[in-house]
Amino acid sequence: MAPPGTSGFRIETIDSISEIPETTWDGFAGTGNPFLRHSFLLALETSGCTTAATGWTPSHLAFYQGDKVVGVAPAYLKNHSMGEYVFDWAWADAFQRYGLPYYPKLLIAVPFTPSTGGRLLLDGDFRAQLQPEALVAALDDVAKKTNAHSWHLLFPDEQDRLVFNETDHLHRLGCQFHWFNRHYADFDSFLDVLTSRKRKSIRKERRQVAEQGIHFAQFPGRALPEQVLSAFYVFYQATYLKRGQRPYLNLAFFSALVANQPDQVHVTMALHGDKMIAGALFLMGDDTLYGRYWGCLEEYNHLHFETCYYQGIELAIARGLKCFDAGAQGEHKLVRGFEPQLTHSWHWVEHPGFTDALRDFCQQERAQTRAYHQAALEALPFRQEN
Repeated sequence: MAPPGTSGFRIETIDSISEIPETTWDGFAGTGNPFLRHSFLLALETSGCTTAATGWTPSHLAFYQGDKVVGVAPAYLKNHSMGEYVFDWAWADAFQRYGLPYYPKLLIAVPFTPSTGGRLLLDGDFRAQLQPEALVAALDDVAKKTNAHSWHLLFPDEQDRLVFNETDHLHRLGCQFHWFNRHYADFDSFLDVLTSRKRKSIRKERRQVAEQGIHFAQFPGRALPEQVLSAFYVFYQATYLKRGQRPYLNLAFFSALVANQPDQVHVTMALHGDKMIAGALFLMGDDTLYGRYWGCLEEYNHLHFETCYYQGIELAIARGLKCFDAGAQGEHKLVRGFEPQLTHSWHWVEHPGFTDALRDFCQQERAQTRAYHQAALEALPFRQEN
């Protein structure tokens, strides 16, 4: 068998994840991360959320060693930059000003999901042999073969980062805020590790939600009534419509998600009396709770914080999950005990004239992001131990 980096190693693109057996895909991806499962990515396609019409043409990667499939990766040809959460609009604008094409681009990521996880889902023995230079050369080549002018790998986990750290491709940093469960018995035991001021502030927020006559109902995926899911979807749509945008996901996707991954789905509904007024949908991995989708029709004081964060923290504690990833953005999470975490992405652009300028940009951005991350660490609301 030829070693990686020779003609025996190649990457081919797949037009639909349905062309790859679920057992094959999940054999590489596992089932612990809900976003990497075959059923999740298939639901995006069959519901019409990731299609050529939406600008997300499936172009999944299959890694071959000889005739044997030794890995896969979720990938899409894009003709826009929406739904990615690593923003490259300025890059696209610069190309356009010089009369150069920026799209299509090859995106290696989970659509609409700014969450760190595996991207190159490879056989362990193959990964151990794989030379970083051979990998990036193969990615460059597959981008060219698909007529893409660049490739972008977003939110890779540590295992993938070890590969790309050894390359000279463009490297960007971001910062998110995650909550960590340090063996808390309940929400109050979490509050006990915060400063008195922050502890009182959170208790006041929760009390004010209750004083508005709001209470919560919990619906694990296997006990999620259709009418509750439909109500949640109305709330989810409102989040986008308020900003003049169309939602990325449709009800058919959420229905398929619940049907195929019920043990990883949990919906929290806020009620005022008997009326559902807001909702949040969480997904659960082996050790992480993911808060991804939420919405409401009317504004209530502190309802967003309670539904998306405090209810999520209680759920993570109840399920014994180590981490709660509540999504992108959010300095407002910092004061509520969510800790800053660096995120990563790697990029390649075909046009050599832009590469040096973008490398300088990425270097400056990384320095700024690291400084922001350090400042956020110093602003955490935890009590100092004597």
